[in-house]
Amino acid sequence: MSELHVENWVMPGADLGPENPLPPLRATRDLHVIRDVPGIPEEMLRNMAYGRTPCILPYTMQDRYGRDLQPRPFRVAVLENEILRATFLLELGGRLRSLIHKPSGRELLEANPVFQPANLAIRNAWFSGGVEWNIGIIGHCPFTCAPVFAARVTRPDGTPVLRLYEWERIRQVPLQIDAYLPDGSPVLFVRIRILNPHDHEVPMYWWSNMSVPETPETRVIVPADMAYSFGYGGGGLNVVSVPEVDGTDVTYTTHIGRSADFFFHVPDGHRPWIAALDGDSTGLVQTSTERLKGRKLFLWGTGAGGKRWQQFLSAPGHAYLEIQAGLARTQMEYLPMPAGAEWSWLESYGLLAAEPGAVHGANWTHARHAVDAALEELIPRAALDAEYERGREFADSPPVEVLQRGSGWGALERLRREACGEAPFCGEGLVFDDESLTQEQMPWLSLLREGTLVLPRPGEEPHGYLVQAEWKTLLERVASEGSDSGWLAWLHLGVMRYAAGQREDARQAWERSLQQAGTPWALR
Repeated sequence: MSELHVENWVMPGADLGPENPLPPLRATRDLHVIRDVPGIPEEMLRNMAYGRTPCILPYTMQDRYGRDLQPRPFRVAVLENEILRATFLLELGGRLRSLIHKPSGRELLEANPVFQPANLAIRNAWFSGGVEWNIGIIGHCPFTCAPVFAARVTRPDGTPVLRLYEWERIRQVPLQIDAYLPDGSPVLFVRIRILNPHDHEVPMYWWSNMSVPETPETRVIVPADMAYSFGYGGGGLNVVSVPEVDGTDVTYTTHIGRSADFFFHVPDGHRPWIAALDGDSTGLVQTSTERLKGRKLFLWGTGAGGKRWQQFLSAPGHAYLEIQAGLARTQMEYLPMPAGAEWSWLESYGLLAAEPGAVHGANWTHARHAVDAALEELIPRAALDAEYERGREFADSPPVEVLQRGSGWGALERLRREACGEAPFCGEGLVFDDESLTQEQMPWLSLLREGTLVLPRPGEEPHGYLVQAEWKTLLERVASEGSDSGWLAWLHLGVMRYAAGQREDARQAWERSLQQAGTPWALR
């Protein structure tokens, strides 16, 4: 019987600490900047040059965490049926921490036994393990270390659905993740939907990053004969044949000394999937409907640096590699999402067992065909497509129960649109209620309703930045009136201008703020 419940999971963890209150006034460093590369299709090169963002505003940095691991409770949602148990970290981006195959007792993911953030993401804090959901911009999800909304939804047949959702503030789009385990299903279904509520095109990005155990016998199988390889040691992007690159079979990750990415080119029309199978040819397989066409392998490498990172992020005996799935061929690309568009797809995760002689044999084609055949037995392609279509029946169903609230920014955007007579950015299936509003949104709510900003106490740290153009006119009016909150309006206008790349105009705004009130924030 399919069940959904919420509980506390206790494990050693570092204190994440509060967010840094200062706006991040530095450009994000992009390790994957690509220029003209022989063999890369023109469309991919255009996508690699498209949609870049100068900084991570309006988000702030999460760089106040520690390294003292103490037993800490983490709020989790657990989905399970007779075959699988899936555990999601609600306070950490809704990450799928664990997926256990109950008949065998086998953990299909690398379930990190500790929570240790490190400076590996756009907002700094990132942790390893499980399945991470990445939307918006390159460099991991902005809320990978933050709570997201979680709700209980019920399918027409009574199956419980865990709905995870948030308002992504850089692209200004709502994200919806519906996870469920029907009775008797050997796979976990994860239905993802992104909406573009604007009358203009939006650059879009998505990757599902799966962490799985790494052993010398583990082989990554994917239906591709070529890949775009990226080396972090200065090798850049190259087109390579797989499985062997320069005489090394890269599908066994312990053969490789340095960190690397391999973006596999799954041919158009072929069923997209990726698997990481152990010496017995069993392990996690992930497949999806066709929209999610990218597949990737990331590895730390067996060198001292890679080993050290793995030890710091987890615990001895927990080496891992990542298999990933994305909207584009590579993680260097943004795709143009048309105005008013809805993009959705269905992913499935489960335990696959294939023929050992083929999986670890010398014939790469035979290995692929063996996994293809085993996958078709586990979850036929036609069955997955049909399940995706059935998902339309409950995609807009209102939640039966809100299990956890995320940030208040979605509620603020809802209120702004209501006040301005604009159409809602989502339907009834996503509830961004007033109860999610916090002190971060109060100045902006006051600006919207009263035409003035709520002033912080003297010396209080600022917080809660916005860079949407729709707020700029309201701020400019307050700034020009010379009211008591004028200094705060000019401070925020400077941040808005900075995010838009208007550096000199930002400086002028902060100088105007200082003329009205000498604060350390404007001086900084």
